[in-house]
Amino acid sequence: MTVWNPTDDGYADLSSHDTFEKGAPHNTFARLRREDPVSWTEYNGGENYWSITRQADILEMNHNTAVFSSARGIRMEDQSYEEYLARRTFQETDAPEHMMTRIKVAKAFSKPVIAQFDDEITKLCDDILDEALSVDSFDATKTIARQLPMQMLGRILGLPEEDLPWLVEKGDALIANTDPDFTDHVLDKMSTDEFRMMPFNSPAGAELFVYAKELMAKKEAAGDTSGVLHMILQEGKDGSTITEEEFRNFFCLLVAAGNDTTRYSIAAGIQAMCHQPELLEQMKHADIWATAPDEIIRWATPALYFRRTAMQDYEAHGKLIREGDKVLYWWSSGNRDEEAFDAPFRVNLARQNNKHLSFGQGGPHVCLGMWLARLEVRVLFQALAKRLSHIEADGEHKFLRSNFVGGIKSLPVRIKRA
Repeated sequence: MTVWNPTDDGYADLSSHDTFEKGAPHNTFARLRREDPVSWTEYNGGENYWSITRQADILEMNHNTAVFSSARGIRMEDQSYEEYLARRTFQETDAPEHMMTRIKVAKAFSKPVIAQFDDEITKLCDDILDEALSVDSFDATKTIARQLPMQMLGRILGLPEEDLPWLVEKGDALIANTDPDFTDHVLDKMSTDEFRMMPFNSPAGAELFVYAKELMAKKEAAGDTSGVLHMILQEGKDGSTITEEEFRNFFCLLVAAGNDTTRYSIAAGIQAMCHQPELLEQMKHADIWATAPDEIIRWATPALYFRRTAMQDYEAHGKLIREGDKVLYWWSSGNRDEEAFDAPFRVNLARQNNKHLSFGQGGPHVCLGMWLARLEVRVLFQALAKRLSHIEADGEHKFLRSNFVGGIKSLPVRIKRA
């Protein structure tokens, strides 16, 4: 089963995590784009919501932050205001609060600063591929895609290398908290009320907070002021500082999102190479890399949707979205919109004017790590293409059980070295 040939019947339950175990239900998204682009969607786990599936509508609404707020949560699941306050990150805030937090760390993720990591990422990729390609058959998600973002995360946050596998394991438990392969506390299959004040409603949030607190105490004792974590603790221009709770949530967000999104972009890119053999030869040419990273990230769409909440009534396509309604922007649908992309079910590394939604374009919440993701994807695939003469699937790949994170968690491949 692959997203190249969607197998859903066009009427998949978008609220069910089980639906996405075979990849995003693209036949359902295509039908909704044609017939009902602003669709009232039933949700057995809570309040119903609107599904927005066309790229143009998503861009317009995502830009309209006066009407569509992030400050009620960004996931489908409902939560009380008390839970929201305990679990929120700067992703779940509106202006001016969002920008006050963002500006503290924006420089560390800016294009010029990230460009300085080029040589270091190249070295990491060489080491990772030396080991992964020493055999002819392997799981590309585990041996390649998982390794690079994990190791870069440690460098950017200033974390001990020996701690990284544990941190990634906990990050998986957070962001893939609906997949039993990653957590013992599956969100929709058991009561997780005792963790309702933790990030992502997960006990891993508590463990990560303890780790972060101990780490910062060690750094302070050693006089170490390097890394993004130190920056987020500094006073803002108004003299404000983040609370202990906010720091915990920010750390959890960096560990989870900073690792998983790039991992699943790399995995999806390798999957694409298996199904479109011409990509391998194209990747050997330098001129393709001005456009290729964004196309691979469009193809991957690691975040399947983001939620907003209507702050006032709003009409779209003859439907009245009422104040207080949940609204889901389905990035995974917008990134396959035939009106926005020519041949959206093919990877076109030379695609121009690629207005994909994977970085949250069209609003103030654009992905903080987009320059790092682009750099990691570019360097990894450039290095991989140089080393291969052929790559093919060597078994069925498996997707996460999640309607929030779209990722290939297992990708068996067979290769021939160049």
